[in-house]
Amino acid sequence: MSQLRVSFWFVTIAALFVTCLITANIIAVKIIAFAGLLVPAGIIVFPLSYLFGDVLTEVYGYAAARRVIWLGFACNLLAVMAISLGGWAPAAPFWKQQAAYNAILGFTPRLLLGSFVAYLCGEFANSFVLAKLKILTKGRWLWTRTIGSTFVGEGLDTLIFITVAFWGVIPPSDLLSAMLTQWLFKVGYEIVATPLTYAVVTFLKKREQLDTFDYHTDFNPLLLLR
Repeated sequence: MSQLRVSFWFVTIAALFVTCLITANIIAVKIIAFAGLLVPAGIIVFPLSYLFGDVLTEVYGYAAARRVIWLGFACNLLAVMAISLGGWAPAAPFWKQQAAYNAILGFTPRLLLGSFVAYLCGEFANSFVLAKLKILTKGRWLWTRTIGSTFVGEGLDTLIFITVAFWGVIPPSDLLSAMLTQWLFKVGYEIVATPLTYAVVTFLKKREQLDTFDYHTDFNPLLLLR
């Protein structure tokens, strides 16, 4: 794994992955109207984390993607802790925006739990499915595994987050509608972005001289040093 530690391109993709994740969580507080649908603003950038996750697994393999997934979790946790500490810290007497700070950047335990669990389950499912499909297809038909893995990963992410965050808060029929809307939007996003995924994967494989197949990989998501 030493080449991964010194690879500029690996670090770049990992940084983009983490940035998309944290940005999506921060801006998700706003609900936007998009194509007649009401969705969290985080949906603008969150599907890109799956795109970059696909690139990591496709080029560098599941073990490398596993490290970045946990890195993203740790960075997101750090961001949440910093934002929370900033909210709890006593405000200067002349600063009158505490209520606005809490409204925009405040987190509830239920939302945090849903977000963290959904992220881990969705991202690991996405990486696992892509790695297995790559072996099954012998490296052909990249689109089948990027879209197929997103279908599973984003499906799990959406199901877990909305269920944990909003069960008992909004009616079951509205829960189902919200799940389907966001799930289909995210999968559609991946389909539209497929040419970009192809371009990035092709560039990286040529530049890195690397195309990893996870024939002997231990897929335990808790392992960090293999």
